[in-house]
Amino acid sequence: MKKLIAIMLAAIMVISFAACGKETSKKTFTMGIDPEYPPFSYIGDDGKYTGFDVEICKAACESLGWDFEVFGVNWDQKLVQLDAKECDCVWSGMTILDSMKEAGYVISKPYFDNAQVLVVGVNSGIATSKDLAGKTVAVQLGTSGESLLNDDLKDLKATFKELVTCDSFLKCFTELEGGAVDAVFVDMPVAKSYVADKNDKLTIIDEKFGAEQYGIAFRNGDEETCKAIEDAVQKLVEDGTYEKIAKKYPDIALGSLIFLNED
Repeated sequence: MKKLIAIMLAAIMVISFAACGKETSKKTFTMGIDPEYPPFSYIGDDGKYTGFDVEICKAACESLGWDFEVFGVNWDQKLVQLDAKECDCVWSGMTILDSMKEAGYVISKPYFDNAQVLVVGVNSGIATSKDLAGKTVAVQLGTSGESLLNDDLKDLKATFKELVTCDSFLKCFTELEGGAVDAVFVDMPVAKSYVADKNDKLTIIDEKFGAEQYGIAFRNGDEETCKAIEDAVQKLVEDGTYEKIAKKYPDIALGSLIFLNED
Protein backbone atom coordinates (compact mmCIF):
# COMPACT_ATOMS: atom_id res chain seq x y z
CA MET A 1 0.00 0.00 0.00
CA LYS A 2 2.80 2.40 0.91
CA LYS A 3 4.48 1.55 -2.38
CA LEU A 4 1.26 2.34 -4.29
CA ILE A 5 0.87 5.66 -2.49
CA ALA A 6 4.50 6.55 -3.29
CA ILE A 7 3.93 5.77 -6.98
CA MET A 8 0.78 7.91 -7.02
CA LEU A 9 2.57 10.84 -5.35
CA ALA A 10 5.42 10.56 -7.84
CA ALA A 11 2.93 10.61 -10.70
CA ILE A 12 1.23 13.72 -9.28
CA MET A 13 4.60 15.46 -8.97
CA VAL A 14 5.47 14.63 -12.59
CA ILE A 15 2.12 16.03 -13.76
CA SER A 16 2.60 19.15 -11.62
CA PHE A 17 6.09 19.77 -12.98
CA ALA A 18 4.81 19.25 -16.51
CA ALA A 19 2.06 21.79 -15.91
CA CYS A 20 4.58 24.26 -14.50
CA GLY A 21 6.79 23.65 -17.50
CA LYS A 22 3.95 24.55 -19.83
CA GLU A 23 3.21 27.70 -17.86
CA THR A 24 6.81 28.92 -17.83
CA SER A 25 7.24 28.16 -21.54
CA LYS A 26 4.58 30.72 -22.51
CA LYS A 27 6.00 32.89 -25.28
CA THR A 28 7.05 36.42 -24.42
CA PHE A 29 7.01 38.80 -27.36
CA THR A 30 9.15 41.93 -27.05
CA MET A 31 8.19 44.84 -29.27
CA GLY A 32 10.98 47.24 -30.25
CA ILE A 33 9.81 50.86 -30.48
CA ASP A 34 10.99 54.43 -30.76
CA PRO A 35 9.70 55.75 -27.40
CA GLU A 36 9.47 59.30 -28.77
CA TYR A 37 7.31 58.74 -31.84
CA PRO A 38 3.73 59.90 -31.17
CA PRO A 39 1.07 58.93 -32.09
CA PHE A 40 2.51 55.47 -32.87
CA SER A 41 4.72 54.88 -29.83
CA TYR A 42 5.57 57.08 -26.88
CA ILE A 43 5.51 57.33 -23.09
CA GLY A 44 2.11 58.38 -21.78
CA ASP A 45 1.32 60.68 -18.88
CA ASP A 46 1.22 57.61 -16.61
CA GLY A 47 4.85 56.78 -17.48
CA LYS A 48 3.88 53.70 -19.51
CA TYR A 49 4.46 53.00 -23.19
CA THR A 50 1.44 53.67 -25.36
CA GLY A 51 0.46 54.71 -28.89
CA PHE A 52 -1.35 53.17 -31.82
CA ASP A 53 1.35 50.61 -32.66
CA VAL A 54 1.82 49.68 -29.00
CA GLU A 55 -1.90 49.12 -28.44
CA ILE A 56 -2.27 47.06 -31.62
CA CYS A 57 0.73 44.88 -30.74
CA LYS A 58 -0.54 44.35 -27.20
CA ALA A 59 -3.99 43.34 -28.48
CA ALA A 60 -2.40 40.99 -31.04
CA CYS A 61 -0.31 39.32 -28.31
CA GLU A 62 -3.39 38.90 -26.12
CA SER A 63 -5.15 37.23 -29.05
CA LEU A 64 -2.19 34.87 -29.48
CA GLY A 65 -1.87 34.14 -25.75
CA TRP A 66 1.63 35.67 -25.63
CA ASP A 67 3.09 37.79 -22.86
CA PHE A 68 3.77 41.31 -24.12
CA GLU A 69 6.79 43.51 -23.41
CA VAL A 70 8.11 46.76 -24.87
CA PHE A 71 11.74 47.68 -25.46
CA GLY A 72 12.80 51.23 -26.37
CA VAL A 73 15.39 51.08 -29.14
CA ASN A 74 17.94 53.61 -30.31
CA TRP A 75 16.33 54.28 -33.70
CA ASP A 76 19.62 54.66 -35.53
CA GLN A 77 20.68 51.24 -34.15
CA LYS A 78 17.28 49.52 -34.30
CA LEU A 79 18.29 46.68 -36.64
CA VAL A 80 21.49 46.02 -34.71
CA GLN A 81 19.42 45.69 -31.54
CA LEU A 82 16.93 43.45 -33.33
CA ASP A 83 19.78 41.16 -34.46
CA ALA A 84 21.11 41.11 -30.90
CA LYS A 85 17.68 39.79 -29.79
CA GLU A 86 17.02 42.73 -27.52
CA CYS A 87 13.57 42.72 -29.13
CA ASP A 88 11.59 40.38 -31.40
CA CYS A 89 10.57 43.01 -33.92
CA VAL A 90 10.85 46.70 -34.75
CA TRP A 91 7.31 48.07 -34.87
CA SER A 92 7.12 51.83 -34.54
CA GLY A 93 6.14 53.68 -37.69
CA MET A 94 9.06 52.01 -39.47
CA THR A 95 9.34 52.74 -43.19
CA ILE A 96 9.73 49.64 -45.36
CA LEU A 97 13.02 49.91 -47.26
CA ASP A 98 14.33 47.64 -50.01
CA SER A 99 17.69 47.65 -48.23
CA MET A 100 16.10 45.86 -45.24
CA LYS A 101 14.67 43.13 -47.47
CA GLU A 102 17.99 42.77 -49.29
CA ALA A 103 19.74 42.37 -45.91
CA GLY A 104 17.46 39.41 -45.14
CA TYR A 105 15.03 40.94 -42.65
CA VAL A 106 11.50 39.56 -42.70
CA ILE A 107 9.13 42.47 -43.32
CA SER A 108 5.40 42.35 -42.70
CA LYS A 109 2.75 43.52 -45.08
CA PRO A 110 2.51 47.33 -45.02
CA TYR A 111 -0.07 48.76 -42.65
CA PHE A 112 0.17 52.55 -43.15
CA ASP A 113 0.74 55.01 -46.02
CA ASN A 114 3.00 57.90 -45.07
CA ALA A 115 4.86 60.91 -46.45
CA GLN A 116 7.38 63.45 -45.18
CA VAL A 117 6.54 67.07 -44.42
CA LEU A 118 8.27 70.21 -43.17
CA VAL A 119 7.37 71.89 -39.87
CA VAL A 120 8.27 75.56 -39.38
CA GLY A 121 7.45 78.42 -37.05
CA VAL A 122 4.18 80.24 -37.80
CA ASN A 123 5.96 83.58 -38.20
CA SER A 124 9.04 82.21 -39.98
CA GLY A 125 8.08 83.54 -43.41
CA ILE A 126 8.73 80.05 -44.83
CA ALA A 127 5.80 79.02 -47.03
CA THR A 128 7.37 76.42 -49.35
CA SER A 129 10.47 74.23 -49.47
CA LYS A 130 12.06 76.80 -51.82
CA ASP A 131 12.11 79.26 -48.94
CA LEU A 132 14.55 76.96 -47.08
CA ALA A 133 17.47 78.10 -49.24
CA GLY A 134 20.20 79.20 -46.85
CA LYS A 135 18.26 77.85 -43.85
CA THR A 136 19.07 75.14 -41.30
CA VAL A 137 16.89 72.01 -41.25
CA ALA A 138 16.73 69.20 -38.67
CA VAL A 139 15.94 65.51 -39.25
CA GLN A 140 16.09 62.41 -37.07
CA LEU A 141 19.01 60.00 -37.51
CA GLY A 142 18.22 56.64 -39.09
CA THR A 143 14.88 57.71 -40.54
CA SER A 144 13.52 57.53 -44.06
CA GLY A 145 13.47 61.32 -43.98
CA GLU A 146 17.23 61.44 -43.55
CA SER A 147 17.67 58.89 -46.35
CA LEU A 148 15.36 60.87 -48.62
CA LEU A 149 17.31 64.10 -48.12
CA ASN A 150 20.57 62.29 -48.83
CA ASP A 151 19.21 60.64 -51.98
CA ASP A 152 16.11 61.66 -53.94
CA LEU A 153 15.97 65.12 -52.34
CA LYS A 154 19.70 65.81 -52.38
CA ASP A 155 19.14 68.83 -54.65
CA LEU A 156 16.80 70.32 -52.06
CA LYS A 157 19.28 69.51 -49.30
CA ALA A 158 22.01 71.30 -51.29
CA THR A 159 20.08 74.56 -50.90
CA PHE A 160 20.14 74.32 -47.09
CA LYS A 161 22.75 76.14 -45.07
CA GLU A 162 23.02 72.98 -42.95
CA LEU A 163 21.21 69.69 -42.27
CA VAL A 164 21.27 68.94 -38.54
CA THR A 165 20.69 65.34 -37.40
CA CYS A 166 19.22 64.53 -33.98
CA ASP A 167 18.67 61.16 -32.29
CA SER A 168 14.95 61.81 -31.76
CA PHE A 169 12.13 63.83 -33.29
CA LEU A 170 11.55 65.55 -29.96
CA LYS A 171 15.10 66.93 -30.06
CA CYS A 172 14.47 68.14 -33.61
CA PHE A 173 11.40 70.04 -32.45
CA THR A 174 13.23 71.38 -29.40
CA GLU A 175 15.89 72.79 -31.73
CA LEU A 176 13.15 74.37 -33.87
CA GLU A 177 11.36 75.97 -30.94
CA GLY A 178 14.66 77.21 -29.56
CA GLY A 179 15.56 78.87 -32.85
CA ALA A 180 18.59 76.67 -33.53
CA VAL A 181 17.03 75.37 -36.77
CA ASP A 182 14.48 76.82 -39.19
CA ALA A 183 12.53 73.67 -40.05
CA VAL A 184 12.09 70.00 -39.19
CA PHE A 185 11.74 67.31 -41.87
CA VAL A 186 9.48 64.70 -40.32
CA ASP A 187 6.84 62.01 -40.88
CA MET A 188 3.40 63.49 -41.48
CA PRO A 189 1.46 61.89 -38.57
CA VAL A 190 4.22 62.82 -36.12
CA ALA A 191 4.13 66.40 -37.41
CA LYS A 192 0.34 66.54 -36.98
CA SER A 193 0.53 65.16 -33.47
CA TYR A 194 3.22 67.59 -32.33
CA VAL A 195 1.85 70.68 -34.08
CA ALA A 196 -1.60 70.02 -32.58
CA ASP A 197 -0.07 70.82 -29.18
CA LYS A 198 1.81 73.85 -30.52
CA ASN A 199 -0.76 75.24 -32.95
CA ASP A 200 -0.01 78.84 -32.01
CA LYS A 201 3.73 78.41 -32.62
CA LEU A 202 4.29 75.82 -35.34
CA THR A 203 2.76 74.98 -38.70
CA ILE A 204 3.14 72.36 -41.43
CA ILE A 205 4.11 73.46 -44.93
CA ASP A 206 1.54 72.30 -47.49
CA GLU A 207 3.92 69.96 -49.35
CA LYS A 208 4.47 66.21 -49.13
CA PHE A 209 7.62 64.32 -50.00
CA GLY A 210 8.54 60.68 -50.58
CA ALA A 211 5.44 58.46 -50.47
CA GLU A 212 6.26 55.45 -48.27
CA GLN A 213 4.69 52.66 -46.22
CA TYR A 214 5.12 51.46 -42.66
CA GLY A 215 5.76 47.83 -41.78
CA ILE A 216 7.14 45.59 -39.05
CA ALA A 217 10.68 44.16 -39.19
CA PHE A 218 11.58 40.68 -37.91
CA ARG A 219 14.89 38.85 -37.90
CA ASN A 220 16.05 36.72 -40.82
CA GLY A 221 14.20 33.39 -40.78
CA ASP A 222 11.40 34.61 -38.51
CA GLU A 223 8.62 34.21 -41.07
CA GLU A 224 6.49 32.16 -38.67
CA THR A 225 6.32 34.92 -36.06
CA CYS A 226 5.65 37.52 -38.74
CA LYS A 227 2.73 35.46 -40.09
CA ALA A 228 1.32 34.93 -36.59
CA ILE A 229 1.35 38.69 -35.92
CA GLU A 230 -0.16 39.52 -39.30
CA ASP A 231 -2.98 37.00 -38.77
CA ALA A 232 -3.64 38.33 -35.26
CA VAL A 233 -3.81 41.91 -36.55
CA GLN A 234 -6.20 40.81 -39.30
CA LYS A 235 -8.50 39.38 -36.61
CA LEU A 236 -8.39 42.75 -34.84
CA VAL A 237 -9.51 44.37 -38.10
CA GLU A 238 -12.34 41.88 -38.55
CA ASP A 239 -13.72 42.23 -35.01
CA GLY A 240 -13.53 46.05 -35.05
CA THR A 241 -10.75 46.38 -32.44
CA TYR A 242 -8.28 47.81 -34.96
CA GLU A 243 -10.51 50.72 -35.97
CA LYS A 244 -11.58 51.32 -32.37
CA ILE A 245 -7.94 51.76 -31.33
CA ALA A 246 -7.15 53.91 -34.38
CA LYS A 247 -9.96 56.33 -33.55
CA LYS A 248 -8.25 57.09 -30.25
CA TYR A 249 -5.47 58.75 -32.27
CA PRO A 250 -7.00 61.48 -34.47
CA ASP A 251 -3.63 62.33 -36.04
CA ILE A 252 -3.73 58.94 -37.79
CA ALA A 253 -5.90 59.19 -40.90
CA LEU A 254 -8.07 56.09 -41.11
CA GLY A 255 -7.73 56.20 -44.90
CA SER A 256 -3.98 55.67 -44.53
CA LEU A 257 -4.38 52.41 -42.59
CA ILE A 258 -3.86 49.76 -45.27
CA PHE A 259 -5.03 46.78 -43.18
CA LEU A 260 -8.29 48.61 -42.55
CA ASN A 261 -8.84 49.46 -46.21
CA GLU A 262 -7.95 46.17 -47.90
CA ASP A 263 -10.64 44.67 -50.11
